[in-house]
Amino acid sequence: MFGPLICKAGSSIKNKTGSWRVEMRPRFLHKNCIGCKMCLVICPEGCITGEEKNAYDFDPAFCKGCGLCAVACPKKDIEMVKEESVKEQK
Repeated sequence: MFGPLICKAGSSIKNKTGSWRVEMRPRFLHKNCIGCKMCLVICPEGCITGEEKNAYDFDPAFCKGCGLCAVACPKKDIEMVKEESVKEQK
């Protein structure tokens, strides 16, 4: 009965769930990153990319704005910002 409503983790890569992100999104500061990959590991949608410190970022087409990456960052190098403030910076 509920089979079609249940999907596997990481399904945003196929479904581009970033279109219904909450009002917040991560901002990677690239100041104190130590390359621990905690943000990459904890992201439930796998939308964070990067190979070395100060090179991590996210794909807005897939990010839901959950904030887990910011919470997991031991150096607080990721902050959650309102969607509008990010658009204003561009």
